[in-house]
Amino acid sequence: MTDLRDVALQALHDNGFATDLEADAKRELNALRMPGDTGVRDLRALLWSSIDNAESKDLDQIEFAEETIDGGVRLRVGIADVDVAVPKGSALDRHAMTNATSVYTGIAVYPMLPPEISTGATSLNEGEERIVLVIELVIAPNGTVTSHDVYRAIAQ
Repeated sequence: MTDLRDVALQALHDNGFATDLEADAKRELNALRMPGDTGVRDLRALLWSSIDNAESKDLDQIEFAEETIDGGVRLRVGIADVDVAVPKGSALDRHAMTNATSVYTGIAVYPMLPPEISTGATSLNEGEERIVLVIELVIAPNGTVTSHDVYRAIAQ
């Protein structure tokens, strides 16, 4: 009988996907410490939402929209700031560059980054404080973008 997990693993390996961490990446993962919220805007009071399904544990984006005084919309999209856990050039960063994406096979998920990061330390789970990169747009009632900004924030 064919084992679909074995088939998936072989296909991933044949295409250069690294399903296991190298020793230096494992050491970095074991030493992972998340920084505090210094130097970022505090957006924990906003009622963020996510377009991910309820079963998803790898939440990498959230959004919040509110009406402005003139009847327009202020839209904020928060993207998980993985750089706080995976510095550029680190062994974990090199691992992520090798994979470039997570692979969903239907029988198993092979994440770009270890689950401790992708579904843990940087996942934008409800009630968890996380650093996000925010893209903010103010949109006039006629649909014109009147201002925009990009900044780091803490969300919950």
